[in-house]
Amino acid sequence: MVVKINADECVACGACADVCPEGAITVDDIAVVDPDTCIDCHTCIDECPSDAISE
Repeated sequence: MVVKINADECVACGACADVCPEGAITVDDIAVVDPDTCIDCHTCIDECPSDAISE
């Protein structure tokens, strides 16, 4: 299961993209996860300062 970004909570800080070991997250107005690249490691969930990412 790929992680989900809560658009209402995401502040587009890029912390999740910085720690993603697969480079599966890009950030523009909000973070976006590429489901084909995400390995579901949840590193981004742990790093998100606004708790905008969930399983």
